[in-house]
Amino acid sequence: MNRLHAALAQDRPLIMGILNVTPDSFFDGGLYDDVEQAVRRGVFMAGEGADVIDVGGESTRPGAEPVEAAVQLARVVPVIERLRVLLPERVGISVDTTRAEVARAALRAGADLINDVSAGRDDPALLPLAAAERVPVVLMHMQGTPATMQERPHYEDVVAEVLAFLLERAEAAGRAGVPRESILLDPGIGFGKRRDDNLKLMAHLDRFVATGHPVLLGTSRKRFMGAVCGETEPAALVPATVATTALGVSAGVRLFRVHDVKENRQAADVADAIRRAR
Repeated sequence: MNRLHAALAQDRPLIMGILNVTPDSFFDGGLYDDVEQAVRRGVFMAGEGADVIDVGGESTRPGAEPVEAAVQLARVVPVIERLRVLLPERVGISVDTTRAEVARAALRAGADLINDVSAGRDDPALLPLAAAERVPVVLMHMQGTPATMQERPHYEDVVAEVLAFLLERAEAAGRAGVPRESILLDPGIGFGKRRDDNLKLMAHLDRFVATGHPVLLGTSRKRFMGAVCGETEPAALVPATVATTALGVSAGVRLFRVHDVKENRQAADVADAIRRAR
């Protein structure tokens, strides 16, 4: 049982700190594309209470283009190797990639989880890799690709459609040999969705939790919240993110992918204490 399996076996919300080692991510692009800067940031987030550090070498912001595997490898592997030495034993490392080649190298460097925004569609070797390595995998819903996903997204029933997609991908992971308890579902807030689509998904997180798979929620500083509260700068959306974390805990979400660890750790812990009291 690896670190993430052990953490998921506990009945407590987990915080995943975002570590983008890219020059072009929507909020922190370029801040941590140096190995030393990235490692310091990862250690800092662990000190603030992160249970997982999610290291990604390819931006998935709206309009982003694919990044070659060799470039991703050069970005993420040195950071993961250093973090595995420096992080507390309890803290897991995730690799944010759709490429089996990148995931394999990251696992060898010390990663414990694969976070795949394509849900195993971009690279048919990725789900069998997760099965062979016995690591958890996150399967996320996205309409289109990062380059095209915000070009007139449309749904008849966004909750039903996203849920059906994720269940189909979970079945694919199961056929590849990934155990059910190792398959995490992410509704993909902001990935090929309009403001109201995101709000409907947030309102029905319990339906994703009811599948029995651990659910990951990633709303951190996303623009749909700014459209609700009249903010255009991602840096101003920390309070909004914290609100979604608290609501997610109440709905039974297990893992929260965030930029601001301390604030969301507090929100998750208080919401969890209230949930237990109820």
